Amino acid sequence: MNRRSFIGLVMFATMAPTLARWAQAVPPAALQRRTGGDVDLANLEEVTIAELQAAMEEGEFTAVELVNAYIERIEAIDQDGPRLNSILEINPDALDIAQALDEERRTSGARSPLHGIPILLKDNIDTADRMRTTAGSLALMNSTPARDAFIVQRLRDAGAVILGKTNMSEWANFRSTRSSSGWSGRGGQCKNPYILDRNPCGSSSGSGAATAANLTAGSIGTETDGSIVCPATANGVVGIKPTVGLLSRSGIIPISHNQDTPGPHARVVADAAAILGAMVGVDPEDPATAPSEGRAYTDYTQFLDPNGLQGARIGVARQSVTGYSEETDRLFEQAIQAMRDAGATIIDPADIPTINEITTGPTELTVLLYDFKHDLNAYLAARNDPDIRTLADLIAFNEENAEQELRWFGQELFLMAQEKGELTDPEYIEALETNHRLGRTEGIDAVLQAHQLDAIVAPTGSPAWTTDLVNGDHFLGASSSPAAIAGYPLISVPMGFAFGLPVNITFMGTAWSEPTLIRLAYAFEQATKVRRPPQFLPTLAE
Repeated sequence: MNRRSFIGLVMFATMAPTLARWAQAVPPAALQRRTGGDVDLANLEEVTIAELQAAMEEGEFTAVELVNAYIERIEAIDQDGPRLNSILEINPDALDIAQALDEERRTSGARSPLHGIPILLKDNIDTADRMRTTAGSLALMNSTPARDAFIVQRLRDAGAVILGKTNMSEWANFRSTRSSSGWSGRGGQCKNPYILDRNPCGSSSGSGAATAANLTAGSIGTETDGSIVCPATANGVVGIKPTVGLLSRSGIIPISHNQDTPGPHARVVADAAAILGAMVGVDPEDPATAPSEGRAYTDYTQFLDPNGLQGARIGVARQSVTGYSEETDRLFEQAIQAMRDAGATIIDPADIPTINEITTGPTELTVLLYDFKHDLNAYLAARNDPDIRTLADLIAFNEENAEQELRWFGQELFLMAQEKGELTDPEYIEALETNHRLGRTEGIDAVLQAHQLDAIVAPTGSPAWTTDLVNGDHFLGASSSPAAIAGYPLISVPMGFAFGLPVNITFMGTAWSEPTLIRLAYAFEQATKVRRPPQFLPTLAE
């Protein structure tokens, strides 16, 4: 047994007593199903991880039966029927893994709340198995990673079943300035499960869409700026973008070591919190995780409190993060009132003073271009692909395979990044310092301290736009950038529907404030309970 596996098993052995407590922490009313409370494998809509775990503990079904049920649903909805196109491949070893976990449950009990639970991974997260990891690109189809990403090993140690890989915006939406979110050369266009001709947003498109469509218990996406929370709002699920450094990035195809982080998609906050805790840990191969020691929790479900908004001080961000969508603003006002009704003190407005500089300035893109070239070249060198070893190789591959890769949009960002120099360049150093100042001390932290806030809220984004491969995304607005450049956490939670399309609210805070944000987001979710499963409508009804 390797060191990671040993540490993981010890850690999750200590979590065993939380199984019963976690199930009790979720109010029964939130878990009631149309089948009367029992889990029906023929109808997995809106079933929670707590319900699945309880049913397996009671012997109602096995992990093998559960995995089979999800595979059948994927075949019926993703590969046939609506053809959601959210999943690139199913893990050919999933049933064998589930069978081994069933035997372990019988002989020694469950490792953690994720024991036997199927989880999907975004296609930029390495797995050392029979699946590929390609960032959605045809360029990496001829090689496989030598080992699991750190967070994948943590999930396996927790007893999760890695069910498959999800479609994504190719290269995490960092290839072109006019891309269509959810499109990849490997997988084609992912669809929105609520209205199929609407966009699922990106870059963790398949993670959000598959979770919303009940094709998995939960998924893992990644975010640099908006790539977890935008699919969360477009697909009506919970998305947690953690503090940069809470979760390791080793073994994840990168954009930026300053802004990248993995994080979960789930249908309820409790499930997202459970998945988040399973992935934490200091990774010597990712120095950014060192400060998480003493600040991370292996069990974030302990912060689930239905009364968590009582006495909380919530700041309302408006400037530059509202006003782009009447429907979004309408739902946001209702959400603010719901928090007041739940006992929160609302400070309105509580604008981020640097927001205009953040949204209109060049420094975020400057940092990302430098980081992308440096970080991707390092990843590719370690991957040892027979043909693709540098960003320059990727650019050449796309040009040589333009009919498949460049049919709908180009690679302008690749070309811009290729022109950048080293991370010692004064331009890069100054831009990074500016980002930290604008996002942290003069941005989010300034607002939190000035008003003594527990968190800031803002709309996550607009209702999903119609997918347009010819012209690219019709993006109206979002609120993720301040936290992105600061490296701070976000939680996006459903707040309502506009014309049948979901829209979310974002809770944001300072570094390592995940416990507070989970408490607030969970209380908001329990007070509103607006999520409903998608109906796979072909288009918006007139």
